[in-house]
Amino acid sequence: MGQSASTALITSRRDSIHSSHRSKSKFTAPIISMQVEEQTEFVFCEEPDYISDLPDECLACIFQSLNSGDRKNCSLVCRRWLTIEGQSRYRLSLIAKSDLLPLVPSLFSRFDAVTKLALKCDRRSTSIGDDALVAISNRCRNLTRLKIRACREVTDAGMAAFAQNCKALKKLSCGSCNFGARGMNAILDNCALLEELSVKRLRGMNDGAAAEPVGPGLAAASLKTICLKELHNGPCFGPLIIGSKNLKTLKLFRCSGDWDKLFQVISGRVTGMVEIHLERLQVSDSGLAAISNCLNLEILHLVKTPECTDMGLISIAERCRLLRKLHVDGWKANRIGDDGLTAVAKYCPNLQELVLIGVNPTKISVELLASNCQNLERLALCGSDTVGDAEISCIAAKCVALKKLCIKSCPVSDHGLEALANGCPNLVKVKVKKCRAVTCKCADWLRMKRGSLAVNLDSGEPGHQDASVSDGGLLENVVEFHSVPNQMPLPSIASSSTGRSTSFKSRLGLLSGKNLVACTFRRWSGGNNSSRG
Repeated sequence: MGQSASTALITSRRDSIHSSHRSKSKFTAPIISMQVEEQTEFVFCEEPDYISDLPDECLACIFQSLNSGDRKNCSLVCRRWLTIEGQSRYRLSLIAKSDLLPLVPSLFSRFDAVTKLALKCDRRSTSIGDDALVAISNRCRNLTRLKIRACREVTDAGMAAFAQNCKALKKLSCGSCNFGARGMNAILDNCALLEELSVKRLRGMNDGAAAEPVGPGLAAASLKTICLKELHNGPCFGPLIIGSKNLKTLKLFRCSGDWDKLFQVISGRVTGMVEIHLERLQVSDSGLAAISNCLNLEILHLVKTPECTDMGLISIAERCRLLRKLHVDGWKANRIGDDGLTAVAKYCPNLQELVLIGVNPTKISVELLASNCQNLERLALCGSDTVGDAEISCIAAKCVALKKLCIKSCPVSDHGLEALANGCPNLVKVKVKKCRAVTCKCADWLRMKRGSLAVNLDSGEPGHQDASVSDGGLLENVVEFHSVPNQMPLPSIASSSTGRSTSFKSRLGLLSGKNLVACTFRRWSGGNNSSRG
């Protein structure tokens, strides 16, 4: 009574909409103002909540495009969003302290689709033990990646139980843990799909003759990457390396033991390796001669291996003619120089990236490299006493494919830099650091002369040269094109990075992390940082 016909109609529509969306979230908006009996009356109409009509799969795809913080906020909106956000999260990072154990059931009831898990504990705290690891493995039987750091309370028995429950594991990275060869062998015997293994500071490994060998196990048939760092008895992994017939990448950082004999056995049985990193290793020309049997070798890093000389590099160059990337840190030992680099220039025409640190090449080898390696795109010369204006002028005249050039702590002056004004037609970036004879005026002139060229000048005092590529990283003045790893960040408990399923990426046409190519100049690590984990 007292309402006009139009008002009654709107009210009827409102009631109808309200009843049809009773089970959905709603919002209201003022849509009409009318005057009835000389009074202003506002009539509200319910609008449908289209988000509530979205299928769970679509909402999950939206969540997967958000960062971790935004996902957390979305999970607080309503119970439905909380459920979908948890079920669509595939990566999870946890602070693995001892008090995590009672939270495991509730955590993995919510995040029941996790396939990539990171567990990290700080050194001052008591980590999770076997009970927590086994409880996690019981709820994450589809786990494909595990990263475990500083979980010192986990023993061989815990790793063995984990391996029994998570047989689909494809990638394992462990560091600063106290389990030993038995736990590692349990993983290798049960996880037949394992493709990547990274081990750092495994304190449970025994030294000397008492060391229990690791591998090969069922995983040897599928392993493609092995990375060993800071192990007191690294050669105990010899059976695993030898048995990994499909191994493509081998990285060894600061692992004690005699590697020459082991390489002689490895090279006879594992000939398909394409990438080898050796840093601060007891290896000599004999070991390099054995490595030269890997005829498909494309990437070689020799970092602070003072027993390696020109002879070893020559044997590599003569047989590994597919070499694309070569990094040499001579540690100022003057054992690798013109002879070895001349052989590289002669036999490795496909070379695209060359990094020389603490090596003293002269114009002889530089000219041959520039002339013969027509695909050379990235060149770094650091801490060399012999690379001067003549060598840079030679590079400018003959390196037609060069795109990035880095010069650090070399006796180069303005005259050498000026040669780049008319040379290297494809050059896009030049970085000059701690070359005191190069002035800002010359750098400005070069920028003006070649407007598209990025010139970075830092003329500081020359300091201690440290060419460490610890943990697979590179120096600031080394141009590196590398795959962005799918590593899991380690925020606070129950936080995680954004998980993206393969199907989601394919639907949206996104590039996966392993296909992205990043070009970075990383910071020059100090002497102490080079040995820090």
